[in-house]
Amino acid sequence: MYTVAQLVGGVWGAGGDGGELVVHDPADGSPVSTVPVATADEVGKATQAARNAAAQWAATAPAERAAALHRAADAVEAVVEELSAAVTAEMGKPMADARGGVEAGIGTLRQYAELAPLRGGRTLNGEADALDFMTPQPRGVVAAITPWNDPVAVSCGLLGAALVTGNVVLYKPSERTPATGWLLARALDQALPAGVLSLLTGGPEVGAAVAAQEVDVVAHVGSTATGRAIAAAAARTGAKVLLENGGSDPLIVDAGVDAEWAAGQAALGAFANAGQICVAVERIYVHREVAEDFVAALVRCAEALRVGPGRDPGTELGPLVDRRHRDHVHGQVAAAVAAGAQVRLGGAVPDGPGAFYPATVVTDCRHDMPLVREETFGPVAPVVVVDSFDEALRCAADSPYGLAATVLTASMSHAQRAWRELPVGTVKVNAVFGGAPGGAAHPRGASGQGFGYGPELLDEFTATKAVHIKAPGGGHW
Repeated sequence: MYTVAQLVGGVWGAGGDGGELVVHDPADGSPVSTVPVATADEVGKATQAARNAAAQWAATAPAERAAALHRAADAVEAVVEELSAAVTAEMGKPMADARGGVEAGIGTLRQYAELAPLRGGRTLNGEADALDFMTPQPRGVVAAITPWNDPVAVSCGLLGAALVTGNVVLYKPSERTPATGWLLARALDQALPAGVLSLLTGGPEVGAAVAAQEVDVVAHVGSTATGRAIAAAAARTGAKVLLENGGSDPLIVDAGVDAEWAAGQAALGAFANAGQICVAVERIYVHREVAEDFVAALVRCAEALRVGPGRDPGTELGPLVDRRHRDHVHGQVAAAVAAGAQVRLGGAVPDGPGAFYPATVVTDCRHDMPLVREETFGPVAPVVVVDSFDEALRCAADSPYGLAATVLTASMSHAQRAWRELPVGTVKVNAVFGGAPGGAAHPRGASGQGFGYGPELLDEFTATKAVHIKAPGGGHW
């Protein structure tokens, strides 16, 4: 059992008057974490403590802040195994994947520690007796509200970028992975001055209270509904909002591609982390020419997955985060079947403990089905057969979301059309995952706003000031 404590104004264990919640292992239902629920008063005190610490941290030399972030990365690296185990215990991710997420977070901290001191403003060409330049400054207090599906990697991105650019942070991890957030905050706090980082825990009401504070930035990665509520709260306070929210990412399988290879890519995109990835494949548009072979190969890929608790070596498909989420996933599959879709594999809630759901392949889907139109966030691959690349591209683009999309094609002209025409932040051609380090994109529509990753995230946490200095008395310097 993890016993989580809050960090407020440099004091661990502060508060805790709001009761507690218990997190259960999604593999067997056993309790794994007890967590204090922050009260509104505690949230207010944490915000004031952060405000009190902001000026001194902002005035710290960029190189010193970067050195602190390097030390923070060292501290996180020292607890890789403990953090990985907590991720698996709280949300079910297979251990190898959980460790990969922690290592990615450490890499992000180091990347920002290296990049931040090198980023600055620019000088302007003005009058001969004046000096004109633009300079970035910290925004102040950042509220970071993070998700459960990749809790360390995402948190390290937001926290690292905010801290190294001179902001102080109120950190509210997901109520589904609070012990993971606590272990991460405990490691980071070792390298930071007191008060620069605060940790507040609890359910959605605590996140809402944090977002409603008089902070300067609210950064959120999570559901679209929560993101919209945060944006509404920030509109009242004037805080800047950074959002990476829901998605329904399409995969287009073009005519002429190898069906076995395409099915392997589809299976990876749809079933990795039990489909609980922001950029998971949520809907598949396959050309009729290859559809039959593709579906048969996709079913074989799904059948071959090793299912079990995330802590078991070799597990490839662990449980969903909890039974409430499993009900959501199964409800979408059941609704599609009622509307005429066919389950080729899976699609049934298994007996036994935990929140397991099988890898599911659904065919005879239509583009207007909720299983296709809405975010499922589970190990489900709905397949829509199309008669042309034009039809696939049109359907892929027809979505309220705009996070990412993948196209599998041997045609360079189709690849060009895809990246130019699809209204999403990220387009991947012939690979569902991957990309060069430092990539950054703007999600669109219901998927959010602002850069959430890459070097550009450093700019999101700074405000640019223009400065004009004139020589006194009309003279010269």
